[in-house]
Amino acid sequence: MTPTPDYNPPQPHARDILFEDEHLLALNKPSGLLSVPGRGDHLSDCAEARAKAHDRNARTVHRLDMDTSGILLFGKGAEAHRRLSLLFAERKVQKRYLAWVDGPLRLDAGEIDLPLAVDWPNRPLQKIDRENGKPSLTCWTVLERLPDATLLALYPKTGRTHQLRLHCAAIGHAILGDRFYASPAIRKRAGRLQLHAERLEFHHPMTDEKMTLHAPSDLTGPVPAKDR
Repeated sequence: MTPTPDYNPPQPHARDILFEDEHLLALNKPSGLLSVPGRGDHLSDCAEARAKAHDRNARTVHRLDMDTSGILLFGKGAEAHRRLSLLFAERKVQKRYLAWVDGPLRLDAGEIDLPLAVDWPNRPLQKIDRENGKPSLTCWTVLERLPDATLLALYPKTGRTHQLRLHCAAIGHAILGDRFYASPAIRKRAGRLQLHAERLEFHHPMTDEKMTLHAPSDLTGPVPAKDR
């Protein structure tokens, strides 16, 4: 969608610019902000618009759910965008997310290998589909345990829509604050979705330099029971 002519997106805050050179721009997207424009003028504000307000050559390479915070990477100009997009398509970008999930996990690490497909009657929801779904793999490790919640590091090996949210819910540990796949009680355990894209590792598409980008996390963890 093209924003209205008089629309002036805000510049990203300096603290939200994680990295910038002549080819790349990395922003720390807040939870609640779209990655790209939605339908309607009221949804024109988004990470892409803010990136373009900072540098008109910025082009979206990948997306995060509106509810998810963390690193978004943009290519500056057609060639940087093309090369970055190829890195993502060929799964040469390693991603690490942080997530507070419901309940304690018995193991210290594991993987979730469940194929995903669009839940057409309930879009934008996805579903587990063992017959027709696309292969989807998430690895995880435990970072911190509370009596009724666990902080996980999540490593998606594929990039399906809602992959981390649905995979966690599918093993009985929905992400706190998830309005799509968690029960009402689990949604109320956090003021926002407790999912943050913390780290990207890749080789710079123009210089081949090894890059490791970090986005400081603002995850709050579970809301105390007395405040729910």
